[in-house]
Amino acid sequence: MRRTLRLCAIVCLILASATISRAQFETATVLGYVHDATGAALTNATVTLQNKETDTRVVLRTNAQGAFEFTDVKVGNYQLTAQSEGFAPSTTQPFRVQVNARQRVDLTLKIGLATDTITVAADAAQILETDTSSNGQVIGTGEIESMPLNGRAYADLVTLAPGVRRSNLENQTVTSRDASYNVNGQRSEFNNFLLDGLDNNAYGTSNQGFSNQAIPPAPDAINEFRAETNNYSAEFGRASGAVINVSIRSGSNQTHGRVWEYLRNTSLNAIGPFAAPTNTLTGRAQKVVLIRNQFGGAIGGHILRDHLFYFADYEGNRQIQGQYTTATVPNDNQRKGYFYLKSDSTTAVKLRNPVTGTVYSNGYVPQSDW
Repeated sequence: MRRTLRLCAIVCLILASATISRAQFETATVLGYVHDATGAALTNATVTLQNKETDTRVVLRTNAQGAFEFTDVKVGNYQLTAQSEGFAPSTTQPFRVQVNARQRVDLTLKIGLATDTITVAADAAQILETDTSSNGQVIGTGEIESMPLNGRAYADLVTLAPGVRRSNLENQTVTSRDASYNVNGQRSEFNNFLLDGLDNNAYGTSNQGFSNQAIPPAPDAINEFRAETNNYSAEFGRASGAVINVSIRSGSNQTHGRVWEYLRNTSLNAIGPFAAPTNTLTGRAQKVVLIRNQFGGAIGGHILRDHLFYFADYEGNRQIQGQYTTATVPNDNQRKGYFYLKSDSTTAVKLRNPVTGTVYSNGYVPQSDW
């Protein structure tokens, strides 16, 4: 019995420590001050952070300096409301909280009745983020859904951030390695991919036909992602390149879903202007076989309204691709062992057998020496 109690105490201690020490990866922080009209700090004012999609709310009280800080805030649209005794409540317009951001929102309360409400018309989002030293680019849902992506690889949008170029490893061949980018001159293996705060790096040493990500999520499953390229926080200390921090969509009180099918087919493709293979029977250029089906679906909603939500997605990829090679067919003279510069010429080619060292200066190689 004593051993069981000791074990339970150790487990509880580990869980408590994990809760206290959890790091900020894909979540954000919303912080600010509450003042009165004269600029004085309002102590013990009630501040409510409301998620507009799920209607979940978190309530805090300001400290002696009138400051508040909401941590572990999921990506989404939010609204802040501050109220204090003797003052009219103040509410912000809905604002967007981005992945791994430190969103500062300051509120000012004016003297009035609790039944009065003051709505702050200004946008709560700041153009310049002053609460973090990190440099990076946030790629939102709009860019992910509207910009063309060859193969629906969301990571191609990382090149929108300054200092990023596509690596030679991603060469669109059978040896291509997906999501390979050189950031600020660093090797592509020095980047760090995170998926909802979890390590999403593929640590394989072989570059043939693989990806730098363990799980490449579908663009329709991504809420947004942030490519941090410089001065990122200490919890991202693994990488010297970039930190690609991806936030997956979540459910809401409204059920939303989508399905997709992207098709590439030989019959829909044009014949390329260069190096098109020729059909030996018809003498005409022919198409290389390419049939690619990329399909899937995503759905999100609620199990228990305002409390419990779900999101799920699936994407499949089926591809058939033909290849062609070119070769020179020996003419009649070459089949007899005579090798000339041209088929209609008598100028012999000087040949040397690499095994025996025999030199054939007259261009004739006896069949016994083949």
